[in-house]
Amino acid sequence: MRPHPYPRGETMSETAIRDDRAAGRLEAYAGDEVVGHIEYFVLESPARALVPVHTIVEPAHEGKGIAGSLARELYAMSAREGIPVAPLCPYVVKWAARHPDEAPAADPGLLSAAKAWLVAHPGRF
Repeated sequence: MRPHPYPRGETMSETAIRDDRAAGRLEAYAGDEVVGHIEYFVLESPARALVPVHTIVEPAHEGKGIAGSLARELYAMSAREGIPVAPLCPYVVKWAARHPDEAPAADPGLLSAAKAWLVAHPGRF
Protein backbone atom coordinates (compact mmCIF):
# COMPACT_ATOMS: atom_id res chain seq x y z
CA MET A 1 0.00 0.00 0.00
CA ARG A 2 1.22 3.45 -0.72
CA PRO A 3 0.84 6.19 1.89
CA HIS A 4 -2.31 8.28 1.89
CA PRO A 5 -1.64 11.62 0.15
CA TYR A 6 -3.88 13.63 2.52
CA PRO A 7 -3.26 14.40 6.19
CA ARG A 8 -5.14 12.38 8.81
CA GLY A 9 -8.43 14.01 9.69
CA GLU A 10 -9.12 15.38 6.21
CA THR A 11 -12.60 14.68 4.90
CA MET A 12 -13.80 12.41 2.12
CA SER A 13 -13.71 15.21 -0.49
CA GLU A 14 -10.66 13.78 -2.29
CA THR A 15 -12.02 10.24 -2.38
CA ALA A 16 -14.02 8.61 -5.16
CA ILE A 17 -16.69 5.96 -4.60
CA ARG A 18 -17.26 3.17 -7.11
CA ASP A 19 -19.83 0.39 -7.16
CA ASP A 20 -18.50 -3.06 -8.03
CA ARG A 21 -21.91 -4.75 -8.26
CA ALA A 22 -20.48 -8.06 -9.47
CA ALA A 23 -18.28 -8.31 -6.35
CA GLY A 24 -20.94 -6.84 -4.06
CA ARG A 25 -18.72 -4.00 -2.93
CA LEU A 26 -19.19 -0.27 -2.81
CA GLU A 27 -15.59 0.97 -2.62
CA ALA A 28 -13.99 4.26 -1.57
CA TYR A 29 -10.71 5.11 -3.30
CA ALA A 30 -7.99 7.61 -2.52
CA GLY A 31 -6.08 7.61 -5.78
CA ASP A 32 -5.81 3.94 -6.72
CA GLU A 33 -5.98 2.65 -3.13
CA VAL A 34 -9.19 1.19 -1.69
CA VAL A 35 -9.53 2.89 1.70
CA GLY A 36 -12.95 1.56 2.66
CA HIS A 37 -15.89 -0.43 1.42
CA ILE A 38 -19.38 -1.71 2.11
CA GLU A 39 -19.96 -5.38 1.36
CA TYR A 40 -23.51 -5.96 0.16
CA PHE A 41 -25.74 -8.24 -1.86
CA VAL A 42 -28.86 -7.69 -3.93
CA LEU A 43 -31.85 -9.51 -2.49
CA GLU A 44 -34.15 -10.75 -5.26
CA SER A 45 -37.12 -12.16 -3.33
CA PRO A 46 -39.68 -11.27 -2.04
CA ALA A 47 -38.56 -8.03 -3.72
CA ARG A 48 -35.26 -6.49 -4.84
CA ALA A 49 -33.29 -4.70 -2.15
CA LEU A 50 -29.70 -3.62 -1.53
CA VAL A 51 -28.52 -5.38 1.62
CA PRO A 52 -25.35 -3.96 3.21
CA VAL A 53 -23.70 -6.51 5.50
CA HIS A 54 -20.33 -4.99 6.53
CA THR A 55 -18.72 -1.55 6.41
CA ILE A 56 -14.94 -1.56 6.62
CA VAL A 57 -12.53 1.40 6.63
CA GLU A 58 -8.79 0.82 6.61
CA PRO A 59 -7.34 1.82 10.01
CA ALA A 60 -5.08 4.52 8.56
CA HIS A 61 -8.17 6.20 7.05
CA GLU A 62 -10.57 6.09 9.99
CA GLY A 63 -12.09 9.34 11.20
CA LYS A 64 -12.26 10.94 7.75
CA GLY A 65 -15.95 10.43 7.02
CA ILE A 66 -15.38 7.53 4.63
CA ALA A 67 -17.93 5.16 6.21
CA GLY A 68 -20.60 7.87 6.22
CA SER A 69 -19.88 8.75 2.60
CA LEU A 70 -20.19 5.10 1.63
CA ALA A 71 -23.53 4.79 3.45
CA ARG A 72 -24.78 8.01 1.83
CA GLU A 73 -23.81 6.72 -1.63
CA LEU A 74 -25.50 3.37 -0.97
CA TYR A 75 -28.79 5.18 -0.24
CA ALA A 76 -28.25 7.45 -3.26
CA MET A 77 -27.81 4.34 -5.46
CA SER A 78 -30.98 2.95 -3.92
CA ALA A 79 -32.90 6.10 -4.80
CA ARG A 80 -31.51 6.24 -8.37
CA GLU A 81 -32.35 2.58 -9.00
CA GLY A 82 -35.69 2.55 -7.17
CA ILE A 83 -34.52 -0.36 -4.99
CA PRO A 84 -34.91 -0.10 -1.19
CA VAL A 85 -32.12 -0.73 1.30
CA ALA A 86 -32.52 -3.49 3.90
CA PRO A 87 -29.49 -2.84 6.13
CA LEU A 88 -28.00 -5.65 8.19
CA CYS A 89 -24.69 -3.84 8.75
CA PRO A 90 -24.75 -2.25 12.24
CA TYR A 91 -22.97 0.88 10.98
CA VAL A 92 -25.44 1.44 8.14
CA VAL A 93 -28.37 0.85 10.52
CA LYS A 94 -27.01 3.57 12.86
CA TRP A 95 -26.22 5.91 9.96
CA ALA A 96 -29.75 5.49 8.58
CA ALA A 97 -31.27 6.27 11.98
CA ARG A 98 -29.28 9.53 12.10
CA HIS A 99 -30.23 10.46 8.51
CA PRO A 100 -33.93 9.64 8.05
CA ASP A 101 -34.23 12.30 5.34
CA GLU A 102 -31.75 10.33 3.18
CA ALA A 103 -32.43 6.80 4.42
CA PRO A 104 -36.04 5.62 4.32
CA ALA A 105 -37.00 3.10 7.00
CA ALA A 106 -36.37 -0.50 5.99
CA ASP A 107 -39.30 -2.80 5.29
CA PRO A 108 -39.45 -5.44 8.07
CA GLY A 109 -40.32 -8.16 5.55
CA LEU A 110 -37.26 -7.36 3.46
CA LEU A 111 -35.07 -7.37 6.57
CA SER A 112 -36.38 -10.82 7.52
CA ALA A 113 -35.80 -12.10 3.98
CA ALA A 114 -32.27 -10.63 3.96
CA LYS A 115 -31.45 -12.38 7.25
CA ALA A 116 -32.81 -15.65 5.87
CA TRP A 117 -30.67 -15.22 2.74
CA LEU A 118 -27.54 -14.88 4.90
CA VAL A 119 -28.42 -18.05 6.82
CA ALA A 120 -28.93 -19.88 3.51
CA HIS A 121 -25.54 -18.67 2.19
CA PRO A 122 -23.05 -19.36 5.00
CA GLY A 123 -19.55 -18.17 4.32
CA ARG A 124 -20.62 -15.54 1.80
CA PHE A 125 -19.76 -12.74 4.22
